[in-house]
Amino acid sequence: MASVSTARKLRSRQTDAEQKLWLQLRGRRLDGLKFRRQAPVAGFIADFMCEDVRLVIEVDGGQHADREVRDLERTQTLEYAGFAVIRFWNNEVLTIMDGVLQRILEAAAEARSSTESL
Repeated sequence: MASVSTARKLRSRQTDAEQKLWLQLRGRRLDGLKFRRQAPVAGFIADFMCEDVRLVIEVDGGQHADREVRDLERTQTLEYAGFAVIRFWNNEVLTIMDGVLQRILEAAAEARSSTESL
């Protein structure tokens, strides 16, 4: 199970891509959405999580290319817990930030509309 102490350690060891994305998300900078970084969710630690719209953002490095099954199980568990999950590769965050932010806004709007219809 994910613990708060593990989340704290991960916050202090963010990747360059995670740091760059956090600068765009923190302090409600993206459409007023409140994101938390390295947040415990459903037994995992999500890279970024917005509780209000039940959205998890994962930023994957090269090590994830060999962990497709594990990542799929993680995504399914988070979705079962009621969260939408979107994933980006590190290089996407580092090179096409505008596209990443646009996709996050779209996912947040989709997640918001699905939670409002419940």
